[in-house]
Amino acid sequence: ANSLDDLEKRIGNITVAYTREKKAIFAKDLKAQGPMTVLLKDAIRPNVTQTLENNPAIIHGGPFANIAHGCNSVIATKAGLKLADYVVTEAGFGADLGAEKFFNIKCRNANLNPAAAVLVCTVRALKTHGARGSCSLKTLKDGCSNLVRHIQNIKSFGVPVIVAINRFTIDTDVEIGLVEEISKANGVEAIECTHWEEGGKGAVELARKVASVSDSKASSFAPIYANTSSIWDKIKTIATRLYRAN
Repeated sequence: ANSLDDLEKRIGNITVAYTREKKAIFAKDLKAQGPMTVLLKDAIRPNVTQTLENNPAIIHGGPFANIAHGCNSVIATKAGLKLADYVVTEAGFGADLGAEKFFNIKCRNANLNPAAAVLVCTVRALKTHGARGSCSLKTLKDGCSNLVRHIQNIKSFGVPVIVAINRFTIDTDVEIGLVEEISKANGVEAIECTHWEEGGKGAVELARKVASVSDSKASSFAPIYANTSSIWDKIKTIATRLYRAN
């Protein structure tokens, strides 16, 4: 929603039940959209917080792409864009779900043009994708097929990708090097980060790279299906192009 009026309209279009003839009953049919909007009149305003390093952060909606669109609100993102030179926002649950909904739904509806995408990974997670319980380099290499698929998915939207390797103390240089090598082989630069341990200091190189890619205007962003397509065609496009269903 972009405003209270827009919110009320959207709430009114929520399907709440069906008649015995299978006809949809909307919230507006029950005259419920007004009272529901009143309950949310303060919730529509983003919360401005700050990090431990005193950087502004807007909290408004969460990255739960399994139950929603996996993004923060349009209002929060647009507020950030008016206040800062660079705005970083999260799209949750992986590039095949959170990013897909961010690109296809949020960006389209809000007229947003993302300049770059940061794909965060860890050696531990990639090993898990390779084979549970094993810690070999082969396991890591096998698991990187998941990383490669995410890179391909993001690129399909025309958005440049930077891989951020969230390094833990147990990770070895050889392991980090392997993830960097595989990323490079797929046309993407991987940046080693230690922000979990050092805060902003551990992500300075990543920030510079993201800013550089964003400033280069290399993005040619476009959703992967037309808004006028049928529901079936939209689902089929996502299933075949992102999940590789046949």
